[in-house]
Amino acid sequence: MDKIELEIIGLSYSQTQTGAYALVLGERDGAKRRLPIIIGGFEAQAIAIELESMTPSRPLTHDLFKSFADSYEITVKEIVIYNLIEGIFYAKLLSEKDGEVIEVDTRTSDAIALAVRFKCPIFTHEFILASAGIILDESDDGEDELGKELDAIEDELDAISFDEPKSLSYDDLTIEELNKRLQDAIESENYEEASKIKAELDRRNAN
Repeated sequence: MDKIELEIIGLSYSQTQTGAYALVLGERDGAKRRLPIIIGGFEAQAIAIELESMTPSRPLTHDLFKSFADSYEITVKEIVIYNLIEGIFYAKLLSEKDGEVIEVDTRTSDAIALAVRFKCPIFTHEFILASAGIILDESDDGEDELGKELDAIEDELDAISFDEPKSLSYDDLTIEELNKRLQDAIESENYEEASKIKAELDRRNAN
């Protein structure tokens, strides 16, 4: 069965289901299909920390796995999202040691958290994209493309909405205050807040 390579487009926590996040994957060849996967807060933190090149004060579980694998010269070559049953995605990672390739079943969110650490490709199959993929409107003018894509995907997923309550607002804080809070959050291992503060800093820097 042919595999389609995916890349991480974005990570959204901006809707109403407490503790739920959307990891958005897209076809690497530039096609407009996107694959949103709902994941938990811990896994979202693990992915965001690595994507944003943050360094936690102590290793997270996925960092420990990476260090353990490196110590024993085990390489994760790729991960494959290979099935979708009743809304649940199934994934496996293909690891290699001494030329032997071993498949290991894993949750999709954990697999992607490891993929970003091993810098290995992420694949899926056509039938999964055909079933769960979202095709974006190509009339976009290209401005702020990532933000518009996430907004469009959130609209499509309104039925399972995962917008975060607006009780935590950084609007009144300066960039210096945000950077201080970011450092405090990392030092206290509050990586969920750290990822949100980093997203706010990125948003301001893009304006």
